[in-house]
Amino acid sequence: MKTNLSFVDRYRQLIQIPTISSLDEKYDISNKALIELLAYWLSDFGFKTEIIAVEGSRKKYNLLATYGEGEGGLLLAGHSDTVPYDEGRWNFNPFQLTEKDGKFYGLGTADMKGFFAFVVDAISQIDLKQLKKPLRILATADEETTMLGARTFSQHAHIRPDCAIIGEPTSLKPIRAHKGHIAQAVQVIGKSGHSSDPANGINAIEIMHDVTGKLLNLRRDFQAKYHNPLFRVSHPTMNFGNIHGGDALNRICACCELQLEIRPLPSLAIQDAEALLREHLAPLIEQWGERIQIRALHAGIPGYECEHSAQIVQVVEKLLGEKCDAVNYCTEAPFIQQLCPTLVLGPGSIEQAHQPDEYLEAKFIEPTRELLTKLIRHFCE
Repeated sequence: MKTNLSFVDRYRQLIQIPTISSLDEKYDISNKALIELLAYWLSDFGFKTEIIAVEGSRKKYNLLATYGEGEGGLLLAGHSDTVPYDEGRWNFNPFQLTEKDGKFYGLGTADMKGFFAFVVDAISQIDLKQLKKPLRILATADEETTMLGARTFSQHAHIRPDCAIIGEPTSLKPIRAHKGHIAQAVQVIGKSGHSSDPANGINAIEIMHDVTGKLLNLRRDFQAKYHNPLFRVSHPTMNFGNIHGGDALNRICACCELQLEIRPLPSLAIQDAEALLREHLAPLIEQWGERIQIRALHAGIPGYECEHSAQIVQVVEKLLGEKCDAVNYCTEAPFIQQLCPTLVLGPGSIEQAHQPDEYLEAKFIEPTRELLTKLIRHFCE
């Protein structure tokens, strides 16, 4: 490994290292090897590197690499992990970078560990000794599951860059806002009995019918009271994703569970949305007590919005000649924005994220190199 490796060589090496994140331990893989590879490359360019164990994870690590001293400057960030893959649906080896018909195939080519090949490529084009403010590179862990890497980094970091770019695949279109994500389960505990005499039991499905009615009222309130015109779907959304109850036609259902998601606007805090959910269900909880249980399926992800007046927004819109947009999917931006104004901007299409035969089109290579070098020079020289 040498600093004169080509972009494709670096890209290939990143894709070769499995960094799958999964809540299922049997599929979860440590990202340490990839973090150590990035640290090696960046230290070879003169960066000071810090490999940070992510507390509460399964042998996962963040990397913070810094060139220069002092405050301000630019942070280029991204996650080092990928989703699992379905081997039967891939026509290419997920861990072998394959170039065909102007596309680079492989797991993580677009979403998004391949971004670090672009970052190192841009660094190789710059005389780092000319930088007057620090350039920092952050690679995080477990974005695809708990976002624990970014959560813990933002809680403990002492750096305060002028701004940050998260290189998620946006087709090089700048994103300055996205909705959050809340995943909840509502469980109703009834009482089983023979269906020939309904009075001998408590049917959990019937209570769940009342629960869904209250939740649909909440959804209507979201639509009526919360709006942000930056988003194509301008209000918070709620989706009933999974429901299960009962086990036999002739038995009174003793248990029914509904799993739902809420995608709040940046102006609606996670705790406020969760409080509204409980408020709408309060009459039923008062009636049925502990027979109705609410639990979080995972820690909520806040909505995110970077003010249009922020310097990073103004600079990027001028460089690209287009306005920033908003999206409905989630990134690590709400956590990184705790440190500094943050944009989401990177090569590749979000349509390729989490897909079999994931790929990134070669047409993104030159524009990404040019954009990253301009951003580094603007914020660090």
